Amino acid sequence: MFDFKESSEAGGIISYGVNNLDLYRQATRFVDRLFKGATPAKFELVINLKTARTLGLTIPPSLLQRADHVIE
Repeated sequence: MFDFKESSEAGGIISYGVNNLDLYRQATRFVDRLFKGATPAKFELVINLKTARTLGLTIPPSLLQRADHVIE
């Protein structure tokens, strides 16, 4: 699964995410608001350890320490 339409166009099965062109069009409004003192939104890093274990993946401890939320 990918987050950009272009990934599906390049051969990926599924993509689900924002329309990049619309995002770029809105960027100037966001920058203007930031210059006027608005607080930027915070991104969250969420790691699902249950899914990682099911897939046989090991998440490095350094990445787990940076996570905002870990799903056991």
